[in-house]
Amino acid sequence: VIGIARTQQSHEKFKQSVKDSVTAALGEKPNLDEFVSHFYYQSHDVADSNSYAALKKLADEIDGHYGLEGNRIFYLAMAPEFFGPIALHLKSDGLTDVKGYKRLVIEKPFGHDLESAKELNKQIRTAFSENEIYRIDHYLGKEMVRNIEVIRFANAIFEPLWNNRYISNIQVTSSETLGVEERGRYYESSGALRDMVQNHMMQMVALLAMEPPIKLTTDEIRSEKVRVFRALRSVEGEQVKEYFVRGQYGEGTISDKSVPRYRDEPNVDQESNTETFVAGKIMIDNFRWAGVPFYIRTGKRMTSKTTKIVVQFKDIPMNLYYQTEKMLNPNLLVIHVQPEEGITLHLNAKKAGGHLEAQEVKLSFANTGIHAMNTPEGYEKLLYDCMRGDATNFTHWDEVAYSWAFVDKISQVWENEKAEYPNYESGSMGPKAADELLEQDGFFWWPVSDMYVDICK
Repeated sequence: VIGIARTQQSHEKFKQSVKDSVTAALGEKPNLDEFVSHFYYQSHDVADSNSYAALKKLADEIDGHYGLEGNRIFYLAMAPEFFGPIALHLKSDGLTDVKGYKRLVIEKPFGHDLESAKELNKQIRTAFSENEIYRIDHYLGKEMVRNIEVIRFANAIFEPLWNNRYISNIQVTSSETLGVEERGRYYESSGALRDMVQNHMMQMVALLAMEPPIKLTTDEIRSEKVRVFRALRSVEGEQVKEYFVRGQYGEGTISDKSVPRYRDEPNVDQESNTETFVAGKIMIDNFRWAGVPFYIRTGKRMTSKTTKIVVQFKDIPMNLYYQTEKMLNPNLLVIHVQPEEGITLHLNAKKAGGHLEAQEVKLSFANTGIHAMNTPEGYEKLLYDCMRGDATNFTHWDEVAYSWAFVDKISQVWENEKAEYPNYESGSMGPKAADELLEQDGFFWWPVSDMYVDICK
């Protein structure tokens, strides 16, 4: 592993920083010195060909020392305007002239809108083919996001019901308690729509809605996800107000501490029109999902840090156990993505003893707890997939293009209209308009902050 940055430092200093980081996270581990001995460092100027020549020399030396057969992965985690120039330099300065494989891993954001994403993709494609480009989305590496396909396609009790005949709505919530912290400058040019919806939220919707692939291969799964994006109902102009809500956090309390409003964060405009919260209704106009709303909600400075998917099934007609004074909840399938990992199925069953009174019961499976496996982190799994050449859980250009096309129509409306901010208190679950978005359809947001998977302690 060669670490690259502008800072001048030695190999030994870099190795020590890696060792300190591992020790801080995991404690003392056997073979740690052997592990960090494989790390090297190169000071680098992304615009200077001499820097690339020095990097090539170091990479070739390491290649020969370890017998790597020319296999190289280039990982870029920086401002997207550098992606294209770096890719061009990697090719023109000979770093991609190798006998083995070459792969380019790119962190989000992949562009600022569809046009910038197209230009960025054009530049990168001059040096790498599409099957060599790995656009990383760490949500796709999360254990329970990867589990969506298995839950759907490996269970006879779910797949026949996974359609508009039995499901009334699906809710995807990804909330954070943190504000923008020191990322104000980046967030001012991004906002929640570009930072979360265009990638993470849209990818989860695609996995929930896609048709069964013919085979579990990269191309087949990607093809089915793209079909979902093609079926998205376009939202533009005046429709945006009907389908989407934006918000920006004000002052409030998080974990008994007072926190400032967004506009008082470092590097944020005092009159900022940037959204820190988005809620939306996504409609997929195909045979399976016609009429079923997919509600998404994401924001900063909210009640809790959680990512959950709630699949709400339709009520059965003429329920014999319905009581006027006590409503029966619909059946729910809750997929707990983070911080706990697991699945909860909410059913109605007879209350023990007494008359035939029904109550809600939960069937739970947890990946967390005393009996849980040590599941790898999202990035760990995705990097391993990249090393194996498995691009299934990375985003293809077609997915990026369709999701940008969908999001751009919303952002264009919002950029031309000044919002009344702040419109939700820090420590809440967002603006009132987000609740009204569901109420107009006869639904409500399930209280995901109070939904837990039962784990062994």
